[in-house]
Amino acid sequence: MSGLVLKLSPKERVLVNGAVIENGDRRSRLSIMTPDAHILRLRDAIHPADANSPVRRVCYATQLVLSGDADPKDTKLLLLRRIEELSQILTDHDSRRHLTTATEAVLNDKFYQCLKSLRALLPREDRLLGVNLQ
Repeated sequence: MSGLVLKLSPKERVLVNGAVIENGDRRSRLSIMTPDAHILRLRDAIHPADANSPVRRVCYATQLVLSGDADPKDTKLLLLRRIEELSQILTDHDSRRHLTTATEAVLNDKFYQCLKSLRALLPREDRLLGVNLQ
Protein backbone atom coordinates (compact mmCIF):
# COMPACT_ATOMS: atom_id res chain seq x y z
CA MET A 1 0.00 0.00 0.00
CA SER A 2 1.51 3.33 -1.00
CA GLY A 3 0.69 6.72 0.41
CA LEU A 4 1.94 10.27 0.29
CA VAL A 5 5.60 10.60 1.27
CA LEU A 6 6.66 13.93 2.76
CA LYS A 7 10.35 14.73 3.04
CA LEU A 8 10.69 17.46 5.62
CA SER A 9 13.57 19.82 6.20
CA PRO A 10 14.62 20.75 9.74
CA LYS A 11 11.97 22.91 11.43
CA GLU A 12 9.64 22.63 8.41
CA ARG A 13 5.94 22.85 9.23
CA VAL A 14 3.08 20.89 7.76
CA LEU A 15 -0.66 21.07 8.34
CA VAL A 16 -2.21 17.63 8.94
CA ASN A 17 -5.96 17.47 9.50
CA GLY A 18 -5.98 20.99 10.91
CA ALA A 19 -2.99 20.54 13.24
CA VAL A 20 0.31 22.31 12.53
CA ILE A 21 3.21 19.89 13.00
CA GLU A 22 6.81 21.09 13.07
CA ASN A 23 9.70 18.81 12.20
CA GLY A 24 12.64 18.53 14.60
CA ASP A 25 16.26 19.52 14.01
CA ARG A 26 16.97 16.83 11.38
CA ARG A 27 15.57 16.01 7.97
CA SER A 28 12.85 13.41 8.15
CA ARG A 29 10.50 11.46 5.97
CA LEU A 30 6.87 10.77 6.77
CA SER A 31 4.64 8.29 5.01
CA ILE A 32 0.99 9.31 5.18
CA MET A 33 -1.06 6.15 4.85
CA THR A 34 -4.56 7.56 5.46
CA PRO A 35 -5.97 8.31 1.99
CA ASP A 36 -8.33 11.12 3.03
CA ALA A 37 -5.98 13.02 5.36
CA HIS A 38 -5.83 16.78 4.77
CA ILE A 39 -2.15 17.68 4.35
CA LEU A 40 -0.49 20.93 3.30
CA ARG A 41 3.15 21.96 3.55
CA LEU A 42 3.11 25.43 5.00
CA ARG A 43 6.01 26.46 2.75
CA ASP A 44 3.69 25.72 -0.20
CA ALA A 45 0.78 27.67 1.25
CA ILE A 46 -0.41 30.80 -0.52
CA HIS A 47 -1.88 33.58 1.61
CA PRO A 48 -5.36 34.64 0.39
CA ALA A 49 -4.06 38.14 -0.42
CA ASP A 50 -1.36 36.60 -2.63
CA ALA A 51 -3.86 34.64 -4.73
CA ASN A 52 -3.82 37.52 -7.23
CA SER A 53 -3.05 35.81 -10.54
CA PRO A 54 -4.68 33.00 -12.53
CA VAL A 55 -2.25 30.25 -11.51
CA ARG A 56 -2.10 31.42 -7.89
CA ARG A 57 -5.91 31.40 -7.67
CA VAL A 58 -6.05 27.79 -8.85
CA CYS A 59 -3.24 26.87 -6.44
CA TYR A 60 -5.15 28.56 -3.63
CA ALA A 61 -8.36 26.68 -4.44
CA THR A 62 -6.39 23.41 -4.45
CA GLN A 63 -4.77 24.38 -1.16
CA LEU A 64 -8.20 24.83 0.42
CA VAL A 65 -9.01 21.22 -0.43
CA LEU A 66 -5.70 20.05 1.04
CA SER A 67 -6.23 22.00 4.26
CA GLY A 68 -9.77 20.64 4.63
CA ASP A 69 -11.36 24.07 4.18
CA ALA A 70 -13.11 23.11 0.91
CA ASP A 71 -15.00 19.97 -0.02
CA PRO A 72 -13.15 18.04 -2.75
CA LYS A 73 -16.41 17.08 -4.46
CA ASP A 74 -17.56 20.69 -4.63
CA THR A 75 -14.17 22.03 -5.73
CA LYS A 76 -13.28 19.41 -8.33
CA LEU A 77 -15.30 20.91 -11.20
CA LEU A 78 -14.06 24.41 -10.40
CA LEU A 79 -10.45 23.22 -10.50
CA LEU A 80 -10.96 21.41 -13.80
CA ARG A 81 -12.51 24.53 -15.35
CA ARG A 82 -9.73 26.79 -14.11
CA ILE A 83 -7.03 24.40 -15.32
CA GLU A 84 -8.74 24.30 -18.71
CA GLU A 85 -8.72 28.13 -18.78
CA LEU A 86 -5.00 28.11 -18.01
CA SER A 87 -4.41 25.69 -20.88
CA GLN A 88 -5.93 28.28 -23.23
CA ILE A 89 -3.19 30.73 -22.21
CA LEU A 90 -0.17 28.59 -21.35
CA THR A 91 0.25 26.74 -24.63
CA ASP A 92 3.93 25.75 -24.59
CA HIS A 93 4.81 22.07 -24.29
CA ASP A 94 6.15 22.22 -20.72
CA SER A 95 3.13 24.14 -19.40
CA ARG A 96 0.78 21.70 -21.12
CA ARG A 97 2.59 18.81 -19.46
CA HIS A 98 2.12 20.37 -16.01
CA LEU A 99 -1.53 21.21 -16.72
CA THR A 100 -2.21 17.67 -17.97
CA THR A 101 -0.63 16.26 -14.81
CA ALA A 102 -2.72 18.65 -12.68
CA THR A 103 -5.92 17.63 -14.51
CA GLU A 104 -5.20 13.92 -14.08
CA ALA A 105 -4.42 14.50 -10.40
CA VAL A 106 -7.76 16.26 -9.82
CA LEU A 107 -9.64 13.51 -11.65
CA ASN A 108 -7.95 10.96 -9.37
CA ASP A 109 -8.46 13.01 -6.18
CA LYS A 110 -4.69 13.54 -5.84
CA PHE A 111 -4.85 17.20 -4.84
CA TYR A 112 -1.32 17.37 -3.47
CA GLN A 113 0.02 16.23 -6.86
CA CYS A 114 -2.22 18.82 -8.52
CA LEU A 115 -0.79 21.60 -6.35
CA LYS A 116 2.75 20.43 -7.05
CA SER A 117 2.16 20.53 -10.81
CA LEU A 118 0.50 23.94 -10.69
CA ARG A 119 3.24 25.44 -8.51
CA ALA A 120 5.75 24.56 -11.23
CA LEU A 121 3.94 27.11 -13.42
CA LEU A 122 4.34 30.02 -11.00
CA PRO A 123 7.79 31.19 -12.24
CA ARG A 124 6.55 31.10 -15.83
CA GLU A 125 3.44 33.06 -14.93
CA ASP A 126 5.55 35.62 -13.08
CA ARG A 127 7.72 36.09 -16.18
CA LEU A 128 4.68 36.45 -18.44
CA LEU A 129 3.06 38.98 -16.12
CA GLY A 130 6.31 40.87 -15.64
CA VAL A 131 6.39 40.33 -11.90
CA ASN A 132 9.61 41.62 -10.33
CA LEU A 133 11.32 38.57 -8.76
CA GLN A 134 13.96 40.33 -6.65
